[in-house]
Amino acid sequence: QVQLVESGGELAQPGGSLRLSCVASGSISRFYSVNWYRQVPGNQRELIGWILPSGSSACVESVRDRFTISRDVAKNTVFLQMNNLKPEDTAVYYCNAADEGGPIWGRGTRVTVSS
Repeated sequence: QVQLVESGGELAQPGGSLRLSCVASGSISRFYSVNWYRQVPGNQRELIGWILPSGSSACVESVRDRFTISRDVAKNTVFLQMNNLKPEDTAVYYCNAADEGGPIWGRGTRVTVSS
């Protein structure tokens, strides 16, 4: 089964930027979509956005003005660009995708936004 590995999470200051990466062990074109989620301990996992096989992407309204999703098909990688970070963006960020075999999750990468 294809695996997903997230990276790029770290400590960032409010107002700063981070770019998270999700690298798939196989072609990302096989997936119905590749999605980013985040989870704060004690809360449910929250959908951030997605990118489709066409390359079209979108983020949910709460982060749409600060986050964007893109991809590098040749590198089997999907990115989550996060700008103007806020303390409430602190969470573990997960990459998710699905193909005929069902949903696949990465193990997450931790983002902490604090001064």
